[in-house]
Amino acid sequence: MTAAHDAGPDTGQDTGQDSGQDSGHDTGHAVLVARAPERGAPLAALLRAAGHDVVVAPVIERAPADDLAALDDAVRDLARGAFAWTVVTSVNAVDALAAAAGRTGADLGAVPTRWAAVGPATARALAAVGVTTDLVPAGDATAAGLVAAFPAAPGTGAARVLLPLGDLARPTLERGLAGRGWAPRVVTAYRTVHHALPADVADRARAGGFDLVVVSSGSVAREIAAQAGTGVRVVAIGGPSAEAARDAGLRVVAVADHPTDDALAAAVVSALRSPGTTAPAADPTAGVPTSTKEHP
Repeated sequence: MTAAHDAGPDTGQDTGQDSGQDSGHDTGHAVLVARAPERGAPLAALLRAAGHDVVVAPVIERAPADDLAALDDAVRDLARGAFAWTVVTSVNAVDALAAAAGRTGADLGAVPTRWAAVGPATARALAAVGVTTDLVPAGDATAAGLVAAFPAAPGTGAARVLLPLGDLARPTLERGLAGRGWAPRVVTAYRTVHHALPADVADRARAGGFDLVVVSSGSVAREIAAQAGTGVRVVAIGGPSAEAARDAGLRVVAVADHPTDDALAAAVVSALRSPGTTAPAADPTAGVPTSTKEHP
């Protein structure tokens, strides 16, 4: 969802692909980046600079939560000091919190809570609305990574944690924090809804016109399978996305090391260099955590 994501993922950079001689540029493989244009533009620019034919088109979009009053009430409680921590797992959630703060008159930068972000992109989004992040997991931008990095609840005093999540979020974070002694309050911050690919892009994908498709969340993977068919080969932003893609019948040929545009670009280039891109590949997600990740 979440958005992705999860941020959205950070920007990145990589070099070109082997074309039979070490030119540093690619031979023009076609790549579909299944993101909204503003979120997919940095990755697309990197891949185009490497010589690829890149199409950016979303298959999901964010919509407001059905119950905005519940989110507004949570932000009012946040302003009153009801939560020791607020844990944010996507840029979309930051946007939703900022909108709720605008409706309720709260100042997110001044509320008496500590803030945790699932990854650096989410932390940057929080900084943009005046929030200083107290905790970002090192390396593992997933719900499991957040749980592992989170302190145990104190023996006394308030132990409530606010979790503003997308409607499709797994219970990994809620259950994990409860297991560490915290009292999580989950509120739906936004919804993830279907967005149809342009007909020509969907037709091209179904006809095998893309060498790779980049998927940045489980919901994106499921929509790609539904809209573009299961014949496409995908590069996933992380283990959860790869698992969802595989479950949807897609062939995962590479998984980014980190949920960033840097790592995605590297994974795409590596996959396009590999003979495994055009043949059934071994499952690259073995041993990768399968919890919620930073959404795009």
